[in-house]
Amino acid sequence: MNLDWEKLRLFEVVAEAGSFTEAARRLHMSQPALSRQIGALEDQISAKLFHRHARGLAMTHEGEQLRAATADMQDRLERARDAIDASRDRPTGEIRLTTTVSFGSTWLARQLGEFLDLYPDIVINLMLSDNDVDLAKREADVAIRFHPPLQSELVQKPLLPIRHYLCAAPEYIARHGVPRSVGDLNNHRLIAYGDTAPDFLKGINWALELGHDGAPRVAALSINNSYGVLQAVEAGAGIAALPSYLIRFSGKVRVVLPEIEGAVFRTFFTYPAELKRSLRVAALRDFLVGRMTAANLDIDRYALSA
Repeated sequence: MNLDWEKLRLFEVVAEAGSFTEAARRLHMSQPALSRQIGALEDQISAKLFHRHARGLAMTHEGEQLRAATADMQDRLERARDAIDASRDRPTGEIRLTTTVSFGSTWLARQLGEFLDLYPDIVINLMLSDNDVDLAKREADVAIRFHPPLQSELVQKPLLPIRHYLCAAPEYIARHGVPRSVGDLNNHRLIAYGDTAPDFLKGINWALELGHDGAPRVAALSINNSYGVLQAVEAGAGIAALPSYLIRFSGKVRVVLPEIEGAVFRTFFTYPAELKRSLRVAALRDFLVGRMTAANLDIDRYALSA
């Protein structure tokens, strides 16, 4: 049953005033017109809302139930209006932020505490997935994407490109040696992102084809998540291409063949056009632009080489 919001508003005024005469005066409408509106509401819910008596009105049990519900709705509307008014003056409210599992669970998660210190009235809901969450359908508010937005109606702010390098753990290097050329990779155990990689991540397995004329090398181990690949590399399972932010996060892996730079993923802060004027979105955008710099994300590959 869909109740008419305007009739509910009139009902609330009548209930507060205690009489149709006083309510009509407050509403600047005639008493008969107001009485008809309340009668229509009673017909809609199939229940009497007021007992008429000589001194005015008394609410029925059904009227008391309806007033309790309308009072709750009024309170929620007032809180929503106050929140909207507050958001015009300062960044406040919830941001549902989505990005890849590896980036979000490592580098990004470590930055958000500082952001919340700067903006204590903002709440972050971090949603991690290697598949794109649909911003147009408002499945999230904003995204850090590792590819240009596929939907033209989305706003995009370029961030720092993310670079990849071949890495291994000291334990693996001690047992198997360091590859001195691209051809040496044929004699090493390689770890790759699994075949289920989204289209925009297909280039992440560039090491399997690097300097290889025939069919791609076969990975000894495939994992469908870059953070999982890092765990395997740290444990000495083999050599893998890792993004610079994971290499920094780890601190336990060494770059092999440092002269080779692999896949470079352009990154973007992306959000729907209707959030252009959102102070909280602007605050997060500017914070990320200031933090996602070469000094914070890139590595000195030669300093970290085996």
